[in-house]
Amino acid sequence: MNTTKLSTMISSYSSTVKTTSRYSSLPFLSPSSSSRNSIPVKQSLSFPPSSLSTQTRNLTVITASKSHDSNMAPSFQGRESFFRSVFANMEKVYLDRNPTAKAVLDHVRSADDNQICYDHIAFRTFGVNGYGIDSIAMFRILMADSGVSGPLPRVFISELLVDQMSPQTQPIYCILESVAFNIQEIIKKYTEASGSGNKHAALASALGSLTWGKPLHSEFQQLARESEYAAWTLVNGYAVNHVTISTHRLKSHLKNIKSLNEFIEENGFRLNSEGGVLKVSPDGLLLQSSTVADSISFKFSDGVTESVPCSYIEFAERLVLPQYKNLPEKEVQEFHRRDGFEVGNADKIFESTSKEQLTRRAA
Repeated sequence: MNTTKLSTMISSYSSTVKTTSRYSSLPFLSPSSSSRNSIPVKQSLSFPPSSLSTQTRNLTVITASKSHDSNMAPSFQGRESFFRSVFANMEKVYLDRNPTAKAVLDHVRSADDNQICYDHIAFRTFGVNGYGIDSIAMFRILMADSGVSGPLPRVFISELLVDQMSPQTQPIYCILESVAFNIQEIIKKYTEASGSGNKHAALASALGSLTWGKPLHSEFQQLARESEYAAWTLVNGYAVNHVTISTHRLKSHLKNIKSLNEFIEENGFRLNSEGGVLKVSPDGLLLQSSTVADSISFKFSDGVTESVPCSYIEFAERLVLPQYKNLPEKEVQEFHRRDGFEVGNADKIFESTSKEQLTRRAA
């Protein structure tokens, strides 16, 4: 069985506590192997967060409140321009590598005739040698500290708990020799060889580069047998794992996620079927779905070229909270809607990059 042990952090920043600016209005801009697996995790932040707890994992939410001053100093404007440029480049790499995501966005825009808003953007990391959640989270925290808290999406970051993976040693068959490595050693080999690459996680994402060298094909295969999450991260690094369209902010009938799912499938795109196409939170207020990931040709360090899973696009509809159900629709704002994330949904959504879903897509 493909087992993955993960820790997750979700950060959400807004210009004020009760505004819609936590969602991206820009035109560009959790985690597991399988919901069948048990996923022990840890809490990942050192300052007081609010937590959404489940039996198998804690999801940590950070909210930073900053006022927005229309009379911004030039230094602030410079910082904002820099951070937004980084996010724009992350998104460009994402769209260049994932034609399904680009095509879906184009179809939705043409049908809705409206600018798309993003609910969140997601990354995967290795929780070892400083390459885990903090490596990419620091960039988002710096954005908040710098006053850049306008219309940017939530950030969903997961990490693989490497030290809790199988210590079992199995042979890795190379061209010239057979070498015994365990799963932990393979991951640590590349993160250690990267040096201080974890300090440049955001830059690597924006450039579409790995912070470590290209792996051996045999090592990729070995990781994939133990954890598809690990194998994905080894070849994709800090690349955007997925972005999520905020469906309820669309203006047409597509604001209903069931209608959007039908629209996506009618246009020839396959949706992740794990646990059903529509993933619903226990309270019924968070509805999510996603496409199956694209694949990309990857040349390994030993010269082998193979198709590997890349990224996908997700859709999320956040329904109005019960205490606001009588509000006229035109008065409903984002803070009236269900916030946060749901572990059960995230487990199934992350199956979008699994071999099972990709095989189904190719069928």
